[in-house]
Amino acid sequence: MRIHGLIDPHVHMREPGATHKEDWASGTAAALGGGFTQVLAMPNTDPPVVDRTSLDQALKLASLGARCDYALYLGAGPDNLSLTAELAEGTAGLKLYLDQTYGPLRLDEMSLWQAHFTAWPKTRHLVAHAEGRTLAAAILVAALTDRPLHLAHVATREEILLVRAAKEQGLKVTCEVTPHHLFLTRDDLPGGRGEVRPQLGSRADVDALWANLDVIDCFATDHAPHTAAEKASANPPPGFPGLETALPLLLTAVHAGRLTLDDVLTRMDTNVRRIFNLPAQPATWVELDLDKVHTLTAQGMHSKAGWTPFEGWQVRGAVQKVVLRGQTVFKDGQVLAPPRFGQNIRAR
Repeated sequence: MRIHGLIDPHVHMREPGATHKEDWASGTAAALGGGFTQVLAMPNTDPPVVDRTSLDQALKLASLGARCDYALYLGAGPDNLSLTAELAEGTAGLKLYLDQTYGPLRLDEMSLWQAHFTAWPKTRHLVAHAEGRTLAAAILVAALTDRPLHLAHVATREEILLVRAAKEQGLKVTCEVTPHHLFLTRDDLPGGRGEVRPQLGSRADVDALWANLDVIDCFATDHAPHTAAEKASANPPPGFPGLETALPLLLTAVHAGRLTLDDVLTRMDTNVRRIFNLPAQPATWVELDLDKVHTLTAQGMHSKAGWTPFEGWQVRGAVQKVVLRGQTVFKDGQVLAPPRFGQNIRAR
């Protein structure tokens, strides 16, 4: 079966600053292996992407390594309010870290939230990492400033019900949910390998996400790779690799009758393109074997992470071939696109 190239609006490529975990070449190889032809990368690198210098540096690295198309978010910081508007057109959007997260980009003062909401041009989207009561506060600020807001990785029953209530009131809110929050509970991954932000929820949280599928706009991987050794350490960093497991997991759910193929494609292509105002990719498609039964294992995956939280899971559905702008870039498990093949979606 042939589908459009998929889009992941939430990935971490770890370059610059942590290329032992991932870099643009390995991360976009993983993207192609998962059927993604466009990715939007988060700004919490080292240094974080917060100004012209750091944005240019990150874009340069992406241009040298990326095998699929990409755009980069700008991070909202306490000191870059005056810079963001002039940088907006070259970015995927503005990312606001409002909860437990990467220290240098966390915004604790709600007055700063409102200032960024007001200053950021309406031609580019606002994305918030917000959890629980912080998520409720972010929706309030979006309403007060009359701005669309995209909520990253909604994970709990109370959060998805709040999103539903906001939408029913006509507020300009969209949201994404990750496969790991749809398929895993905190009891499935004890110990360091289960560390992720937002944290894995209870069975009731997972059930609520599935029960409210109609208000979930996007499936996003939040691909946040760390090495297996780091996850096994005394202080395991939060985050999972996810680019190569997302589509097989969701296709397996299609076979189980939990959602339809159209549900998947709407949330991994149509809605993402609409929400983030992304250009179409000409002569680009993915060929799927919907009936291929296989076992998810880190062996053979292209991410540097070297592990997956879904190790040993049997799934049904696989990517066979990916064509990007008329060129075969992935086929039968092999990445054929070289670094530099990817293009900046926001380049003028």
